[in-house]
Amino acid sequence: MDRSKTMFPDLTRDDVFRLETRSLWLRWARLADTQAIVRLAGEKAVAEMTARIPHPYHPDDAERFIFMSRRSNADGQGLQLAITPKGKPNSLIGMVGIGPSAETGKPDLGYWLGTPYWGKGYVTEAVRALIDAFFAYGEEDEITACARVINPGSRRVLEKCGFAYQGAGLSELPARCGLYPVDHFRLDRRTWESLKAWGQTGFVREPLSLEVEVEREMSLAS
Repeated sequence: MDRSKTMFPDLTRDDVFRLETRSLWLRWARLADTQAIVRLAGEKAVAEMTARIPHPYHPDDAERFIFMSRRSNADGQGLQLAITPKGKPNSLIGMVGIGPSAETGKPDLGYWLGTPYWGKGYVTEAVRALIDAFFAYGEEDEITACARVINPGSRRVLEKCGFAYQGAGLSELPARCGLYPVDHFRLDRRTWESLKAWGQTGFVREPLSLEVEVEREMSLAS
């Protein structure tokens, strides 16, 4: 991907941007989320399935991630959103994002969810909303994703969202300090639009629901 080309438009590049689904609100991460991120993402069962979340997870690392995610959102190079229950926008339970792959530079999907919220369909719901925003507002025609071969739950999420299996291989997981076997997946715009037309994306032919918070959240510099 040409890194001089933004992945997301002006609409998403302000911290009042928010996506609404049936059960969730997806919004920009804030410094106030640090404690929740450390507690939930730092749990071994979550961190060990990711490429970049260390275990244990120090608050300084979480704050650095929040700053980086907000910078990426603001310059349009990606979109990282906090997953929160509808009606409880201050209660972060996970993260979902699309940004340039470290290996290819192409749009790449990533996500995690705190263990107390597993098994409720929240990740699938959040991923579908972000994918819909990506194709609705952006110009890119495909998204890639990968999951560790020992993580069948993540694979099910990707398959339920229309991703097609592309094969297995070794991938660098910096926080895990080495190369690990992963399954690779791909989703293109035509497939997603076909799934939407047949009501197979969770939106049942309904347009993406987008809301903007009435008041701007406190800036990170405050």
